[in-house]
Amino acid sequence: MAHAETGALALAPAPVVEIRASRDNGGPDRMAVGTGAAALPGTVTTITADEIATLPVGRDISNIFMRVPGVVANNIDQGDTGNGFRMRGFATQGTHGADTAIYIDGVPQNIPSSQGGAGHGPAFLEWMTADMIDTVDVVKGPVSALYGDQNRAGSITITTREGGSATPSSAAVTLSSYGGRRASLLLSGEYGAVRSLLVADRFRMNGFRHGATNDRANLFWKLSTTIGTGVYSLRASYYRSDYTGAGYLSLPALEAGLDPHATQYGLPGFGDAQRRSLVFNRRAIGAAGWFATVYAEDFERSRAITTSTTQHTFGLDDRRMYGARAGNTWTFGDSAILTAGLETRSDRGDALRQQYQRLQPTPNYVNNQDLDLLAHGVFMQGQYRVAPTVKLHGGLRYDRFDYDIVNRKLPAASTAYRGSALTPKYGAIWSVRQGVDVFANVAQGLRSPAAEQISSSGSLGPLGAPGGRINAGIDPSKVRSHDVGIDVRRAGGWHLAAAVYRITNDDEIVNTAPDVFAASGRTSRQGFELDAHYAPGRTFNAYLSYGRILRARLDNPAPGTGALLSVPANTWKAGMQYRQQAGPGRLTVNGDVYLTSRNPYYMGTPLVRRDMPTFVRYSVKGAYDLGKLQGTLAVTLQPHKFASDIAYGTATGLVVSTVPRTQVEAGLRYFF
Repeated sequence: MAHAETGALALAPAPVVEIRASRDNGGPDRMAVGTGAAALPGTVTTITADEIATLPVGRDISNIFMRVPGVVANNIDQGDTGNGFRMRGFATQGTHGADTAIYIDGVPQNIPSSQGGAGHGPAFLEWMTADMIDTVDVVKGPVSALYGDQNRAGSITITTREGGSATPSSAAVTLSSYGGRRASLLLSGEYGAVRSLLVADRFRMNGFRHGATNDRANLFWKLSTTIGTGVYSLRASYYRSDYTGAGYLSLPALEAGLDPHATQYGLPGFGDAQRRSLVFNRRAIGAAGWFATVYAEDFERSRAITTSTTQHTFGLDDRRMYGARAGNTWTFGDSAILTAGLETRSDRGDALRQQYQRLQPTPNYVNNQDLDLLAHGVFMQGQYRVAPTVKLHGGLRYDRFDYDIVNRKLPAASTAYRGSALTPKYGAIWSVRQGVDVFANVAQGLRSPAAEQISSSGSLGPLGAPGGRINAGIDPSKVRSHDVGIDVRRAGGWHLAAAVYRITNDDEIVNTAPDVFAASGRTSRQGFELDAHYAPGRTFNAYLSYGRILRARLDNPAPGTGALLSVPANTWKAGMQYRQQAGPGRLTVNGDVYLTSRNPYYMGTPLVRRDMPTFVRYSVKGAYDLGKLQGTLAVTLQPHKFASDIAYGTATGLVVSTVPRTQVEAGLRYFF
């Protein structure tokens, strides 16, 4: 991703946004023993708050991943329906972030057995805004033992900002295409030994499509203090959203003349969400010491998906989540480090999907479950430098799932479930010469079974019906991942990186018969990624990355079904940054290009494989800093007619969520 060297600008007193170098795919911490993502023997990208400021994030927080090599991240433009994050050939739950373990300040974000229109393990990050984020670490593959459920494609850890002198206060107003308007306030201060950060954000917009709207409010308050060898923090957040979504449109119908602004079946979907969180954290200053997280969340989300000119499938999650995470890190000089800890999470509440007719609920349900989901994890991870140029890495994690499921639709299928998984991790880094590091790892990751897989609900019908199927014998699904990679940092500002990976899954959970789920499907994924950065100085820098998926398929597909998983074979990303004094102020311009192609899908009878249209997006964002003011202007172009980063294959053809060819956003921020 585009980046520049750190350094103070000469424009006093403006607290100008500065872009720091990202620790992408390595960096100076690669050979040092540590607990951070940069010390792992794998492919790692770190995104900083300053870099996020150069991105056209807009309404979709998924855009913070825009420059991460090989990653497809998006919101499906149907309101606040989750944040897609797909990498390394994983797309089990489409665009909702499953198969990647996501943690924020030590709190897991994946929602198991969600019925709010998103499936098992989605991540809903809309409660965050860019002003709240300090750093984001994206780890490819399940090499870290610190993260459990959904850690199959990899993990993401997000750390929120703290108040005080490092974070300037500001107020901003942003206007964008299609009625987008945002007002945000960031108040940062110190009161004795306590640092305070308050972020308030209000966002509204009408969509590109008819009948698409979004009304969102975010509030975040974090208090931090340093006591002895630790930093203690307490944060509270509140999020509310009301939205409507225009659904999907048939590509053949669009090519035949259907208006790309149209609403699916002429009937918009709808939904709302609320999320309240309280989180306590303790982290050690330095590598050694104890850490702890305690949290409580109230999570409510609904989504009604259009299924005909008169019907919706209405999904609801009404959940209360409590959890804790604690452990300790020991250091042994500069040569070894060991971390051990445990975590627990309680998730209780309702998850259901109900049929609506003419916007009114009917007695018929797809499913309706009262969930009591308890998960425990124990982890250990260490590193040892056996020589100045060789570092070994090892980890082991044990996860247990204790579920009690009350099936209101088919009471006979109510059941308890007990399952567990042990996932080891191994790796090494070899510094071949100054500036050249080679790494390799073999790691296992897991995903828990969904409640609906354990306690099946049959076909559409009323509550309290007879029958039901229990599949309590299925185990958590595990993957085995193999990585080999190299980092090369050369004089003149060059950084080159490459990685090859292979992932196998011998016990994917599949539907083997109506309402029967078993751990019997095998999937495999293979690919490579290339990444190049050039930063000769502070004025100009550039990046180029290419991700290629060579294989992403079901190895034993059911008769009459397609074998290929719907993920793009090619993902290109490129960009540059130019920074220079311009008159009395400072001008910063960022340009980014993103392309995906050869994304397979199947249609027809018998099924015929086809590829989705190539999708290309160009983004340019300029910022001008003058005194305490910063003005920004961003333009996003998506020129391919009917092409979309958000599409699904069906038997009748491809359906897409059409996007505008041009979007413009302008903002003004005042620092104080």
